[in-house]
Amino acid sequence: MNLKFLETFVWVARLKSFRLTADKLFTTQASISSRIAVLESELGVKLFLRDSRGVSLTPEGLKVLDYAEQMMDTMQALKQSIETRSSKVGRVRIGVMDTVIHTWLSPLVAQMMDHYPLVEIELVADTSLNLCDQLQKGFLDLILQTDLLRQESVRSLELASHPMGWIVASQSLYNRTYTGIADLARERIITYSKNSHPHQDILSLMQANGVMTPRLNCVNSVSAITRLLRDGFGIGALPPVLVAEELARGELTLLDIAQRPPDLQVVVSWRTGVEWVEEIVALCQQVLVGYAAKVGDSYIVLAD
Repeated sequence: MNLKFLETFVWVARLKSFRLTADKLFTTQASISSRIAVLESELGVKLFLRDSRGVSLTPEGLKVLDYAEQMMDTMQALKQSIETRSSKVGRVRIGVMDTVIHTWLSPLVAQMMDHYPLVEIELVADTSLNLCDQLQKGFLDLILQTDLLRQESVRSLELASHPMGWIVASQSLYNRTYTGIADLARERIITYSKNSHPHQDILSLMQANGVMTPRLNCVNSVSAITRLLRDGFGIGALPPVLVAEELARGELTLLDIAQRPPDLQVVVSWRTGVEWVEEIVALCQQVLVGYAAKVGDSYIVLAD
């Protein structure tokens, strides 16, 4: 029996979706369906029922799941007993946007250093636009940024999203009641770099509320944005997770305005054919699960 097919069965049972399982295992829905069909043929039973509500296990599938999970646990334990750390060598080039640097990059690097102690990790910090360009030109192997890329040699997967908010210095003149977006737009807005995804989202939000020429001040550094906010130079349009400590201390305030910018996506994109880079994608997903449990869904929402 093919253990890879058995693993596929376990993930379909857990996620209750062929599509989500395909994303999880970095393959296609057709491949997932084929693996399940082969497994059903080998076992001589039907494992899943599919209807308009999704995928559910048959009674026989429930029995198989219990044994399958035990087999996967045994295989994992075997792998760990043979080699606790990878002997892979080489270099991986990773591009990272500022938002990731100031949130979960450190635990990711810690996990990578533990899993791949012999691998050289080369980190490049830049805007999402520049990172996408460098990946497509082959200068980077994997990037963490805001945009789903569609190119034959590149794959992308949305990992999570950060809720956005309007943030001001608590003691500044900007910390007042606003009647809405049009009223807010009379003030100086500080946000991400020009033509970035969040910048375009804020422009669209303003224009939808009748503000054609908002006073947007674009800054390509999260550290610079937060410093300007702390010093009272305007209203920040950014994820509250980036200033969680300042909010907790009362130095900054999240304005109570119903209309907020769309959530900021976190997308991982990587070049196909690069050795073991998909293992790092899986590691990103694992690290994010722990990070989300730590900070809560008001700061980050994992992708389905």
